Amino acid sequence: MAFSSEDIADHPNFVEALRGFAASLRQQFDESPRLSRMLASHQRWLLSQAAFALQLEYDPTQPGSGLTTTNLREIITSNNAASRNTVLNFLDQLLSYKFVRIVGDPTRRPKRYEATEISFQAMYQWVLTNLLVLDRLDGGDRVSRLQGRPDLLRQVQPQIARRACLDPRWLEPPPRVALFLWTEAGGLVMDELVRRAIEPLPGGDVYEIGRIDARQMAEHFMISRTHLQRLFRRAVEAGCLSWPDDTRKSCLLSRDFLREYCQWQAVKFSIVDHAYEKICGPVDLGKPEPLLGAVREA
Repeated sequence: MAFSSEDIADHPNFVEALRGFAASLRQQFDESPRLSRMLASHQRWLLSQAAFALQLEYDPTQPGSGLTTTNLREIITSNNAASRNTVLNFLDQLLSYKFVRIVGDPTRRPKRYEATEISFQAMYQWVLTNLLVLDRLDGGDRVSRLQGRPDLLRQVQPQIARRACLDPRWLEPPPRVALFLWTEAGGLVMDELVRRAIEPLPGGDVYEIGRIDARQMAEHFMISRTHLQRLFRRAVEAGCLSWPDDTRKSCLLSRDFLREYCQWQAVKFSIVDHAYEKICGPVDLGKPEPLLGAVREA
């Protein structure tokens, strides 16, 4: 039976699994920075998932189906995730970076787009990485089954996208989480903070996450240093981050804030698990945990 979001959030191994997830996303960013940035804010995540699902759902017998500006706009604007102009700009960016291509006659309306190979591989990797977190919680075989039948991605991913775009708990992050996730590249910054949160300090209220070098982080993630510094100031004001002294040699991450983030991420992982189970059937539990390397080699 698929996990509920409460089951995931309360699982004793979830924080550790989420750290591994964040580390995997960081590696994927290092391997393909420009593509990773297309998922680096919640708005872009929603746009990317919806766009990929639409192109997988293309039916040649149904005129107007597939990834078109109109179809993407209908999904995204119906839940106020983005404006019409944002949808247009997003598709233009995907096209200019060659993450999608126009199919058929480019002068016909509506234009239909499809994902290029690099986008297919990135989405496949993303789904595997999410399934790995779930396998680490119950010893399931989700990763190995999808690796054995990669064609199932065409059915699983639209299920994930459709469910995610309809679940208000996922659409609207908690205010402190939204502070990061609704900003440019905020997802990359959040992953970096989670990746560093290894052990809470005595007392259990905070994690020591080391020195935060805003200049270096901004350069690595290709974002404005001013934007990043403003984000950190707002995070301190909201009680997400703090510094124990004026030297700022080490930053502290609030355990309550990490818990909020885990609860929100648990909604997404539950969506992924329910989508997987609907397409692939019940999970076979108790098998050895897949190695992270096995996912990277897929």
